[in-house]
Amino acid sequence: MLKLTDKGAVITLAGHSDTTGDGMFWFGASLLIGAIAVAVAMSFLSDRLAIGALALLVVGCFIFNRRRQQYKQQTEKVIQSGKLVVRQGEFEHQLGNRSQCIQLNTGDTVLQQDQQLQVITAEGVQRYRILGFESAKEAEVMQAVLQGQQFGKRHAKIQMQSN
Repeated sequence: MLKLTDKGAVITLAGHSDTTGDGMFWFGASLLIGAIAVAVAMSFLSDRLAIGALALLVVGCFIFNRRRQQYKQQTEKVIQSGKLVVRQGEFEHQLGNRSQCIQLNTGDTVLQQDQQLQVITAEGVQRYRILGFESAKEAEVMQAVLQGQQFGKRHAKIQMQSN
């Protein structure tokens, strides 16, 4: 759903959120169970075995933190549900009670293909892929607002009705 405002546009994406996850929850849960097992092991086992179990737990925590940081630093992010508040040079992605403001850099380009947008850096790396638009017109309007084209409410309504 597209709603034009004085400063840009508000677009509600019709896509579904990705619920497959990356396995980090289960890895974290297994670390918690491992911590409890190490605490019990320190009570019943000899000192050498307890220290070995504690060392395994520390290594597991290190691996968990490395994987979590790598997941956060993924270059491409897919946005397919929620609400987008679009202004010139930036957009805000609101999903549930979380909000993330995304600024476009100077060399970034915004490409539209059918009912999706891609934000590509000056080096050619895809930063964001935005899916879930109800029509290609919504993607066109978002691209135009991001690039700084002025849209009057009346102008956009005429364009939207011309389909």
